[in-house]
Amino acid sequence: MCSLEKRGNVWVLTLAGDDPQHRLNPTLIDSLASALSRLASLATPGSVLLTTAHGKFFSNGFDLAWARAASNPSAAFNRLQSLVASFRPVVAALLSLPMPTIAAVNGHASAAGFMLAISHDYVLMRSDRGVLYMPEVDLGLPLPDYFTAVMRSKMKSPAVLRDLVLGGAKMRGAEAVKTGIVDSAHDSEESTMEAAMRLGEQLAGRKWVGEVYAEIRKSLYPVACNALGLTQKAIVSKI
Repeated sequence: MCSLEKRGNVWVLTLAGDDPQHRLNPTLIDSLASALSRLASLATPGSVLLTTAHGKFFSNGFDLAWARAASNPSAAFNRLQSLVASFRPVVAALLSLPMPTIAAVNGHASAAGFMLAISHDYVLMRSDRGVLYMPEVDLGLPLPDYFTAVMRSKMKSPAVLRDLVLGGAKMRGAEAVKTGIVDSAHDSEESTMEAAMRLGEQLAGRKWVGEVYAEIRKSLYPVACNALGLTQKAIVSKI
């Protein structure tokens, strides 16, 4: 599950529930999709989304234990594919949300959890704990096409992309800032959240029109948007 609260013009979306790893199972994915749909309908000029979690993990990716608990290997594969398919609209919703988005990465962000983080406009991360990690090559799992498209859109260094995707590198906050994946790193969960709230308030103060903001964002990432089935809408200029 996840919770949603409003602090001024900043909407804080927090991954919650009994699983401290915040693994993306059908319940959490549905909860995220529902929250993002609600946000899209409630957006006003100046709205901002800030996504975070509590504890050691931001999100440890898809719930592979749930998939493997199926009755046979074929059913387990189908469960995993259902997670991949149901998470696609969540990523699409983030890339088309009519407001700026910030991820405050409080801990490990792995696989689909990594994808959740970088689907935001800004990523802040704590430096004392947590890594960014794409483990598919270590797990022997193929990379979903929209994962590849979003990563190629967000990461401009072929060497960094190679090391993360083909090398299974685990990247901490300071290195993630150096490579441009993360905007800033902070020395605790609290300071990460404080910095994210400050950024959120600054962005909220700009009072941007959400629909225009979303269309400009989509124009920046055509490869990712194409993979996610997103199209641009015509916006009538006020001029």
